Amino acid sequence: MNMFLFEVMNGVALGMIYFLMAAGLTIIFGMMNFVNFAHGALYAVGAYLCFQVIDWSGNFWLGLIVAPILVGLLALVLERTLIRHLYSFDHPTQILITMGVMLVIREVILLIWGTVPKPVSPPDILTGVMVMGDFVYPYYRMFVIAVTAIIGLGLWLMLERTRFGIMIRAGSENSKMVSLLGLNSNLLFSVTFVLGVALAGLGGALISPIRGADAFMGVEALGIAFVVVVIGGMGSFPGALAGALVVGLVQSLSAGFWPEGTNIMIYAVMAMIILLRPNGLFGRT
Repeated sequence: MNMFLFEVMNGVALGMIYFLMAAGLTIIFGMMNFVNFAHGALYAVGAYLCFQVIDWSGNFWLGLIVAPILVGLLALVLERTLIRHLYSFDHPTQILITMGVMLVIREVILLIWGTVPKPVSPPDILTGVMVMGDFVYPYYRMFVIAVTAIIGLGLWLMLERTRFGIMIRAGSENSKMVSLLGLNSNLLFSVTFVLGVALAGLGGALISPIRGADAFMGVEALGIAFVVVVIGGMGSFPGALAGALVVGLVQSLSAGFWPEGTNIMIYAVMAMIILLRPNGLFGRT
């Protein structure tokens, strides 16, 4: 029973990291109808920047704050110089070009930090484990669950209760109509892209003490993030959360009894949901 509960908690922690990745993807796709295959590479950049700031300052909290901000600034530069010119292209073209961006970013990571993954240590206050009777669970993973839950609540409030959130939701329904209403679509798209990518950078920073900073971590995370988006429904924020938790739990629980088949189980669940609900759990037609 304790082992089952441990795997469930691990699944929730993984799922919340995937949620940060998928929320950024689904916000960008829902608002801009843009497929960003460089999302995973920017997630890896967040992990490396967190490592670097901690290495220079010795302060984990500074790294956790600075990394997503710097990733967001990098996203702003990319959006202003390249990405905004791709909005009118078809999806295959967007995929090919952003895959090229992904490869360039990965090579830059390898040039700066080398091929050996970089370990990241959590702060002293989050080392050790929480003990509740016979159940033992790491403090840091509890911290990840709590922080991502707070961020998720903040995102939901922003999308539901603020003017910016209303514009994002309106744009996800009909982006052309938002432009016709006189709103600055270029500015709105830039802010949306930066927000989505900064969430990925935060996810990379948060997971770095668990798995380290690895130049190739973005490829795996991107694949899982797209699975999450498909399960939850393209452009759906609640769907990103639901899909992320489903994938995290399936991955963690299947690793306990069939480690070699973890990916098979994830894609099997995705296929089953597509058969039952072709638009995803919360997707629109």
